[in-house]
Amino acid sequence: MKFSTADRAYIAGFLDGDGSIYVQAKKNTTYRYGYQVAPAIVFFQSAKSEGLFREFHEFLKLGLLRTRKDGVMEITVNRIADILQLIHIVKPYVRLKRKQLELLERILESKKAVEDEKDFSNLLKLIDGYRNLNYSKKRNVLTP
Repeated sequence: MKFSTADRAYIAGFLDGDGSIYVQAKKNTTYRYGYQVAPAIVFFQSAKSEGLFREFHEFLKLGLLRTRKDGVMEITVNRIADILQLIHIVKPYVRLKRKQLELLERILESKKAVEDEKDFSNLLKLIDGYRNLNYSKKRNVLTP
C-alpha cells in the first residue's frame, strides 16, 4: 500500500488525536500460557461524522469499522500483519503516541520470541507498561 508523505502524516495525526494503541492480555485457557495477547490500534470518531469516517476507512484500507451503542465509530486494526503495516506507515510522523507505538513494536517482537513461561511472563510485564502510558489505573502485572 502506497501513501504519500502527506497521507502518512495525516494518518499519524489522526492516530495521535483520535486514536488508541494498546495490548491486552485476556485470560483464555485455550492458549498455551492461559492468556491471549491481543494488540490493537484503534481510530475513533463520532457517528455524526459517519460519511467522513467511512471515507477514512476506505482510504486506510485496514481494520474493521463498527459503530458502538454510545454513538462512537471505531476502526480497529488488530491483525498482526496489518498492525505492522500501519506502524510502518505512521512511525516517522507520530508524536503524542510515540511511546505507545514503540512499546507495541517491542511487544510484537517479544511475542514472536516466546519460548517458555519465563519469556511469556516478561511479555506480560511489557504489556503492563501500557498502564502508565494509557492512563489505566486497573492494570496489573499478570503472571501465567
